[in-house]
Amino acid sequence: QVQLVESGGGLVQPGGSLRLACAASGRTFGIRAMGWYRQAPGKQRELVAVIFGRASTTYVDSVKGRFTISRDNAKNTVYLQMNSLKPEDTAVYYCNVQGITGYDYWGQGTQVTVSS
Repeated sequence: QVQLVESGGGLVQPGGSLRLACAASGRTFGIRAMGWYRQAPGKQRELVAVIFGRASTTYVDSVKGRFTISRDNAKNTVYLQMNSLKPEDTAVYYCNVQGITGYDYWGQGTQVTVSS
């Protein structure tokens, strides 16, 4: 089992920044990918960003140039630095961890609200 604890969500004005963190604990051997997804009201959950290994990353087009995903392997923690936030970034953000043996775990979600 892998436990994921997310932090860093909140309310921010348009143009502001937030940093999300997700710490993994438990059977974290063989983590293949760590990522962030989000789900806005009435919409499907979508991939925001994912990091494989130490530095291979993928982003959804709508956040490219504004969000940065990073990973601290020693702490089994993944971060999402979100800059130039827009109202359309408002959603519940979920951390996801996938292992080389096929495991797939989700965090409980953290609310990000971008509003003036």
